Formats: sequence, structure tokens, C-alpha cells
Amino acid sequence: MLKSMTGFGAGRARVGDEEVSVEVRSLNHKFCEVKARLPRELSALDPSLVKQVKDRLARGSVELLVKRQVVTASGTVPVVDVALAQEYARAFRELASALGSTTEVSWAQVANQPGVIRLEEKGVDVESATKAVLTALEQALAALEQMRQVEGESIRADLDARLKLIEGWSREVAALAPRAVEDYRQRLAERVAELARGVAVDPQRLAQEVAMFAERTDIAEEVTRLASHLEQFRALMASSEPAGRRMDFLVQEMHREVNTTGSKSQHADISARVVSMKAEVERIREQVQNVE
Repeated sequence: MLKSMTGFGAGRARVGDEEVSVEVRSLNHKFCEVKARLPRELSALDPSLVKQVKDRLARGSVELLVKRQVVTASGTVPVVDVALAQEYARAFRELASALGSTTEVSWAQVANQPGVIRLEEKGVDVESATKAVLTALEQALAALEQMRQVEGESIRADLDARLKLIEGWSREVAALAPRAVEDYRQRLAERVAELARGVAVDPQRLAQEVAMFAERTDIAEEVTRLASHLEQFRALMASSEPAGRRMDFLVQEMHREVNTTGSKSQHADISARVVSMKAEVERIREQVQNVE
């Protein structure tokens, strides 16, 4: 089954107080190139996430985006500066002693002092965040692969239609080849007769010229190789393995055979079909650039 290299997938997961979302986008690329963007506090996960993506995708330029949300009402937690609180308590006792007061200092008085209790962003729970990221990434990759498969099926249908066109024209070219030789023989005989003006023409010499023409314009090998390339291409389309690079190579070979056929033949009907085949091979080449 063919897979496209373009697609998008998203996932979200929560473990404990750690909630993350992951987005994965992929575009065409000759190799598998992954760029990850993570929160600074999770940057250590970069290598393992990139590896996980490359284990799943053979080709494509992939952008991986991880966002983290702390599951609290405000995203912050109170933090106590114990050392500062102790200093405030000491200062209050000194002040009470200096004033001759016997009132005890309460913890509430100390807690209300500036800086003793402050709100800070909650620190990351690395273990929980890692589990959440891996779960969300798996969801995102599954969605991405599903989209790539759907688009790949559309590409497969398009390629199959174009292969059938090329096969049909190739069969017509093979059928026209003998007619091209016969047309050349007739034209040559008429031309020689016109130039000879009644002088007897050596039939053996004429046959030799026709045989040489037939040898120069013989396209049997090209037609056979083209048929082989088309068969191999269809096998790759049905394969479960990534086939984009091998398809690209076969397209080059298909173009070579079609081009050689055109350069050998001087028959107008064959040339017209060669032009059509070249156009379809080029369209196939463009589509293959999208295949994983």
C-alpha cells in the first residue's frame, strides 16, 4: 500500500498533573528529517522523540511540536521561603523584647510578610511528563499515518490509470513498428523508381536498405524493457514496504526507454504516441515525489 509523505496528526495525554499536546506535520523530502520543538524543561526528550518518529516514517520532512499544560487552577503553586520566615520571626521577637511586650509572634503574622509565601510556576514532573508525551506522540503518529495512507490510496489510483495509458500506447507502438518498416520500403521503392526512370532496380539492394532501416529502427527491446518496468512499478505499488525511492529509479528507466523509442522511430503515428507516453511518465514522476 502506497503512503503519501504529507499529512498531519495530533494527540493529547494527561499523567498526574502533567498534560501535553503533540502535533506532527510532514511534507515531501528525499529522506526522513525530523525537527522537534519542545518546552525547555522537556528538551532532554528530543533525541528519543526524533528516534520514535524515524522508526515509524521512512521519508518526509517532519515537524514535531510538543506543548505542556500544568493541570492546576492557575498553573502556579505557593512556595514558602522558610529562611525568610525565620528571619521575620526573629525580628518580631527582638522588637517585642525591645518594647517590653509579652505578645507571642504568630505564624500568620510571619506568613503575611512580603516574600515569605509567593506563587511560582509549578515545576515539571519529568516522569509523568515523559509518559504523557510518549502517549500523545503515539496518537499523533497514528493519525498522521492514517492521513498518509488515505492520500497514498488516491496517488495509487492516479498512478494506476497512467500506467494503463502507457501500456496501451506501448502496445500500439509495437503493432505500428512493422508497418513503419513496410511504409519505408514502399517510399524507398517509389523514390528509387522515380530516380531510375525506367532502369531496372536491384531488388536485393532494395531489400538490404530496408533491412538496415529495420535494424536501426527496431524498438522491440525498448518495448520489452518498458513492459518490465511497468510490471515492477505495479509490484512496488502493491508492496507494504516504502517504495518511493525505487519508484523514482524506475520512472527514470521508463523515461529512458520511451525516449529511445522516439529517437529510433521516424513514423509519425509512433512519434505521436511517444509524445503522449513521455507526458504520462513525467506526470508519474511528479506523483512519485509524494510517495514515502
